[in-house]
Amino acid sequence: MRSSGGSKSRLRGPRMVNRYQHYYVLLFSIILLGILVTGALQFWPHHIDEEEYDFMLRSNIPVREVVIPTDAPVAEKSDQSCTFHSCFDVYHCGYNDDSRISIYIYPVTKYLDESGVPLTLGFSQEFSELLQTVADSVYYTSEPDRACLFLPPLDLLNQNNLRLKESAQILTSLQSWNHGTNHLLFNMLPGNMPDFNTALDVHRGKAVLAGGGFSTWSYRRTYDVAIPVFSPLAAATDLPEGDSQEERTWLLMSAQVGLHVEYIEDLMKARQNQPRFIILQQCAGIYNMTDRCTQEGNTALEYPQVLQESEFCLVIRTSRLGQLTLSDAMKAGCVPVIVADSFILPFSEVIDWKRAAIVVAEDNLSTVNEVVRAISRDSLLQMRRQVRHLYASYFSSIRAITLTALQIINDRVFPYTARKYEEWNEPPSMIPVQNPLFLPIKPPQSTGFTAVILTYDRLESLFLIIQRVAQVPSLAKVLVVWNNQQKTPPPAAEWPKINKPLKVVQTRHNKLSNRFYPYDEIETEAILALDDDILMLTSDEVEFGYEVWREFPDRLVGFPSRVHLWDNSTHKWRYESEWTSAISMVLTGAAFHHKYYSYVYTNSLPGNIKTWVDDMINCEDIAMNFLIANLTGKASIKVAPRQKFKCPECPNLAMISADQKAHMVERSECVNRFVEIYGTMPLQSVEFRADPVLYKTEVAQEIKLFKDLGAL
Repeated sequence: MRSSGGSKSRLRGPRMVNRYQHYYVLLFSIILLGILVTGALQFWPHHIDEEEYDFMLRSNIPVREVVIPTDAPVAEKSDQSCTFHSCFDVYHCGYNDDSRISIYIYPVTKYLDESGVPLTLGFSQEFSELLQTVADSVYYTSEPDRACLFLPPLDLLNQNNLRLKESAQILTSLQSWNHGTNHLLFNMLPGNMPDFNTALDVHRGKAVLAGGGFSTWSYRRTYDVAIPVFSPLAAATDLPEGDSQEERTWLLMSAQVGLHVEYIEDLMKARQNQPRFIILQQCAGIYNMTDRCTQEGNTALEYPQVLQESEFCLVIRTSRLGQLTLSDAMKAGCVPVIVADSFILPFSEVIDWKRAAIVVAEDNLSTVNEVVRAISRDSLLQMRRQVRHLYASYFSSIRAITLTALQIINDRVFPYTARKYEEWNEPPSMIPVQNPLFLPIKPPQSTGFTAVILTYDRLESLFLIIQRVAQVPSLAKVLVVWNNQQKTPPPAAEWPKINKPLKVVQTRHNKLSNRFYPYDEIETEAILALDDDILMLTSDEVEFGYEVWREFPDRLVGFPSRVHLWDNSTHKWRYESEWTSAISMVLTGAAFHHKYYSYVYTNSLPGNIKTWVDDMINCEDIAMNFLIANLTGKASIKVAPRQKFKCPECPNLAMISADQKAHMVERSECVNRFVEIYGTMPLQSVEFRADPVLYKTEVAQEIKLFKDLGAL
């Protein structure tokens, strides 16, 4: 028995054969018509145009032609025994700072048979967008020798458009095929008539399959990735959200076309005496993807807009397990009721579908109305919010689907940097805030702190700051991060002689994020991040800052402060450096933080923040403030009264003013970019500053513990 069969008789056995055998011919005709129309409307191929692909131009890749001989070898059948640990070669995946996979896209190629006839139909719009998404992502590499994954230039999204044997021959012709090891294939519409298998029928060896419509029989857990069937109709339709609390006209709606007659009979039973259950079908005499009619009349209703009028929407298996209706319903904020035995839900490896959908066994379809009526109003509204979040994050575009699949694979390869349950399932503004540090309330004083000084080529100020920080009693070690790859650090004899260990680390790339890397040389919990030109801090000020950090080890504690403000004229956030009573950021040119945050910054920053910072060579301090505020829900702490950390009498004031204005615009852009990625503004403005006791009291200096504190 095939679990992937296209007709319900394969799952229900003799019951349907006895009752509905006379419907087979009619059913076969309906399914055939539906397939032909669906294939025409979705993933329609178009001829490739070299100018469409930015990644090809960046890599100077021409569109080439390759002839595949008739007797060319065919790829092995899919290895159904593959798991991540048995078939995936992780030793090719350590090229991106040991935290991110790299993907190589083969040169775009036109494959011909020996007579010069194309073996493929060209790229669909969806596959073109998929390739562009990968090429624009942080995962892309143009060097095959540094690739963790390989993406073939073969559009396999719709099996209806494929020649199976020739596709398998094309795969084996790839230079790095190696039985499919570490190759990634995307397919959304698997199977052909009459079986409609639930996984791509092309022989593909050990290749990883990102597929739509997997069943429990065809899905290789920890290896394949279950993806949704992209709905171009939903993506192109503007459906305003409206009031999320509103009660909709219908409680339950079925709006699919081409359902099997047995399912329709079960729906009729479920609808009896249920006035808020509506069944919509194909309008008589017309096959139109955007029209639906009730059984009682032939008035056309717009689809998928009509889904917004129902609380729950049925998603029932047809010839394939994967359904466009799932994405359509989610776009409309309609909670899916999924009736498809053995179906592997999209991204179920990371998405908690119990919070967003109801799954009903096919044999219980006739009682589905009772199931949805048992859902409380509060639960329904929570599910609706979750559906909207999941659609916007993971289903709304080919880009979202592609990046989600890549993130899942990335989490498998680098589990220590994997996204947590909350990050996958909670809207950013709903992620619960908690203290991420499992520490005593007050870390022990004896361990001290490590001063991490980022430098490039300012030796004079670097040596001065090393000498000054060495006078701080709680200093445990000085670590200099040498960020200049064109010049080697001075020999040991030229460095200042201090009474604490001094280590120098030369980085491989000139990145601001190097200041937050969790170097093995850092053995203390406390890190003092320093720029190599912060020369005005006294040893008393640094020591007091460390004492404050010991009271608040989960905060960013430092000296120069800034604030973010909302600009009503631009409707954007603005970064502000002027001295105010409120602060919301502490700059990491002189700030204490726990070493845990170095691990999080290096390995788990959301979105492309780390890449953004490194490319702009700016805003790493703002990114660290966002990170800590988002994790803890707490504000940074400013220490001591110093207001300015740059020389006010510097020359070329006009040039400095112009540069400063551009600098502020750029940092404001960073703030707004980070808000977009986090989905919320985590920074908190506070009117608070930590000063030592007796700081401004007129008493003898001998009584004061921190005597050398002053203000500019």
